[in-house]
Amino acid sequence: MISHFLFFTPAGGTSGQSIFLLLWYGLGFGGIFYMFIIRPERQRRKQHTDMITALKKGDEVTTTGGLIGEIVQMKDNRLTIKSGEAKLLVDREQVVRVTTTKAEGPAA
Repeated sequence: MISHFLFFTPAGGTSGQSIFLLLWYGLGFGGIFYMFIIRPERQRRKQHTDMITALKKGDEVTTTGGLIGEIVQMKDNRLTIKSGEAKLLVDREQVVRVTTTKAEGPAA
């Protein structure tokens, strides 16, 4: 009985019911859109930002172009990575993954 009032309006229904129904659907679609598109993207962006701020010399990283190398120098938003015998200057935002991290000394 309640679902009849929430989801279906009779042919002679009042405009108040149709506005309520329109708002109900709008909130439903907005909630679904938020849960499946906006929220996961925010989480991925936060994880990427955390990963980028945690970079340090000696980390082996992979860039968006597929280059794999070890960080040898860091300046502001640029990294110098050594890949094979070449040293490359890469923007910090282009790092996709940290493959291995170097230990920072002996454990106490």
